[in-house]
Amino acid sequence: MVVDLSHRLVPDGLWRLAAPLIPSFASRRQGGGTAGLEDRAVFTAVVYVLTSGCAWRHLPPTFGVSPATAHRRFAAWSKAGVWVRLHRAVLDELGVRGEVDWTSTIIDAASVRAKKGHLTGRNPVDRGKKGSKLHVLTDARGLPLAVGVSGANVHDSQALKPLVRGLPAVRSRRGPRRRRPDRLRGDKAYYSADTLAWLRQRGITPRIARPGVDSSERLGRHRWKIERSIAWLFGYRRLTVRYEREGSHFAAFLGLAAALTCYKKLAKIST
Repeated sequence: MVVDLSHRLVPDGLWRLAAPLIPSFASRRQGGGTAGLEDRAVFTAVVYVLTSGCAWRHLPPTFGVSPATAHRRFAAWSKAGVWVRLHRAVLDELGVRGEVDWTSTIIDAASVRAKKGHLTGRNPVDRGKKGSKLHVLTDARGLPLAVGVSGANVHDSQALKPLVRGLPAVRSRRGPRRRRPDRLRGDKAYYSADTLAWLRQRGITPRIARPGVDSSERLGRHRWKIERSIAWLFGYRRLTVRYEREGSHFAAFLGLAAALTCYKKLAKIST
């Protein structure tokens, strides 16, 4: 039963991509440490926390990892950039199969309640309660390419440039890596003359709703793709309410959720 759960959370294909990215164990001068712990067990425990939304202290003992050790390894791996590199590794696998659609990208954001910590702010649409905002940039089919976290009081438009700059250079079926989409779609929250000029300078055609001219439904048939992507991310219960004091840890969970979302697409086309 536990074996089945572990392999469902972390299939062999996912672990083959993740294993080379895990930092090697560095023994301490005074001895001791956790060298005996299998990295896959720790990785599975982290995925379980993300998926179930449970607190670290409620991590089931059946995984063979103590909550303190799992949390400590998660923090160390987050600092080492494991989740970002895993996301890019999965995107590379999708790219060589022609599954990343660069004809356009779609940008949007969603707010979550936050209990405390860095990268939080008063949410203007939730009676000023503390919250964080998830920013997502997807390809034309809704595959998450870049994600970010800010306080809930940060305007959506402020995330556009960082997300575009953060687009990874993804392998393609033929030719060099690619990181520049043909178009960028967004609602009127992202509209400004500076943004339009900035995108055009980079060879990206803006398709952003114009305030007072276009309907709030300007994204039309494309909106459901980004909304579905955000729903996929919120399917990981640890993201629905933020409990992390460290903003970097919440961003790490979001990055891992994006990697797992992309991997599900990869697993589906590989079967």
